[in-house]
Amino acid sequence: MAPVDRDAADATDGPSPIEFAIEPYRYRHWKLEFAAPIARLSMDVDEDGGIDAGYKLKLNSYDLGVDIELHDALQRIRFEHPEVKTVVITSSKPRMFCSGANIYMLGLASHAQKVNFCKFTNETRNSMEHSSRHSGLRFLAAVNGACAGGGYELALACDRILFVDDRSSAVSLPEVALLGVLPGTGGLTRLTDKRGVRRDLADVFCTTQEGQRAERAKAWRLIDESATPGEFAAAVERAALDLAAHSDRPANTPGVVLGRLARRADAKGYHYRYLDVAIEPSQRVAVLTFLAPEDRVAQNLDEILRSGASWYPLQLARELDDAILNLRFNHLEIGTWIFKSHGPKAEILAADRALMLHLDHWFVREVKNFYERTLARLEVSARSMIALIERHSCFAGSLMELVLAADRSYMLDVEQGPEITLSAVNFGALPQVNGRSRLATRFGDSATLDNLRALEGVDLAASAAASAGLVTFTPDDIDWDDEIRLAIEERTSLSPDALTALEASLRFAGNENLATRIFGRLTAWQNWVFVRPNASGEYGALKVFGSGRRARFDWKRV
Repeated sequence: MAPVDRDAADATDGPSPIEFAIEPYRYRHWKLEFAAPIARLSMDVDEDGGIDAGYKLKLNSYDLGVDIELHDALQRIRFEHPEVKTVVITSSKPRMFCSGANIYMLGLASHAQKVNFCKFTNETRNSMEHSSRHSGLRFLAAVNGACAGGGYELALACDRILFVDDRSSAVSLPEVALLGVLPGTGGLTRLTDKRGVRRDLADVFCTTQEGQRAERAKAWRLIDESATPGEFAAAVERAALDLAAHSDRPANTPGVVLGRLARRADAKGYHYRYLDVAIEPSQRVAVLTFLAPEDRVAQNLDEILRSGASWYPLQLARELDDAILNLRFNHLEIGTWIFKSHGPKAEILAADRALMLHLDHWFVREVKNFYERTLARLEVSARSMIALIERHSCFAGSLMELVLAADRSYMLDVEQGPEITLSAVNFGALPQVNGRSRLATRFGDSATLDNLRALEGVDLAASAAASAGLVTFTPDDIDWDDEIRLAIEERTSLSPDALTALEASLRFAGNENLATRIFGRLTAWQNWVFVRPNASGEYGALKVFGSGRRARFDWKRV
């Protein structure tokens, strides 16, 4: 894919790494236009612009490269264009909105590539719903032609779906009938949980390859409204302005430019301003060291706005987001992530106070929401996570969320040893995808949370942290090295499949919601369906698609 910059060297031998940094002038698949309070994001996929060789992106089908551009465009709308209240997502191709994920790409992709692609796609669509709930940014799907599979999932992620009634175009989730796979997890879940489609109608819809046209689609709640081709443009304008009227994003306010993220990649890993990622291939481990800022963090609103994209919480969120994606896609065998930190805690806590004090400002709110989504991306990654709290660690407030996100944590217990500190952000400002704070998920009862609130701002040494249930183990300096070594060696010796299932089951305790259902199914069902011969075998539906041959199914139900 030509517009994606791959100038960074991979930390391991092999093909060129996937690069997630891109700028709008290098987009090949999306057109972005602004006319406040509306932004228009038009899909116009270059069929010769696939991120890998061997397939053409016909009929506005998409691959990872198309979604990387979409992810970038959404981030720029959020931060660089606060005047935008509604994003209209449509197509530049006549009578074709989007035919979904490219089937030939899926047929050629490895199992890991399939699942990583689907996860990133779902995260991007979930981020749209998150922005609608928490940022005042509304989304309108202006579906101006045929809309299938992942294309319909993109529409489902919007607040409202306006569909063209041209007597031929249809919306469909044809994966079961066409490909022998699950309808995208997100699509199937959004039908029932978000749009309230009846289960029996959803069953018919998802097993009917040709889909449903405008009249029945509206009756079944698959769309919100329809318009004839002649009335479509005016209907889109009305619907977009109506959504904008319910947004609290500011007008006539300058945005914050997201400049190119400074990052150095070499054989040892990835190196940012506030995050260093050291990759140890022989151990299948990556060590992520989070650094406290050396200079005073901007705290009043004028200072924060002058800092812009370099403001510590935003800078760190961008670095962590980039690191997660690079580790996921470019280092498949690095199965354990170790979290460390270094530096004084004072500026981290100062940044937290500023974040909480100015949450009513659009920019600070966007920073908080981005950090929240980045932590969510961390937790739905299929990787083991261990936090090590050593001498000179600075796990406090927003960085303490990393300790709470880890599968287990170790804190050094020595005189004049490390301390951890809770701040206001730990009590709900950065919830997990299940909608609960990590503390609430960890303990599950309000009495414990009330006791922990009394510890806000208190520096807790190892014994106090263990008593409060905030860390897992507290070895002393005699046992530290051996205990950590054994823990990591044990973790990296276990089956990665078993660990993925274990971690996905444990990380989001309590009631489920749309997001946890989507990612639970992505981890379990999609992993299973994609690896079965009925989908990916020599005669599986994905392999024979387009060949004129019928798939050969193993008819045993298991």
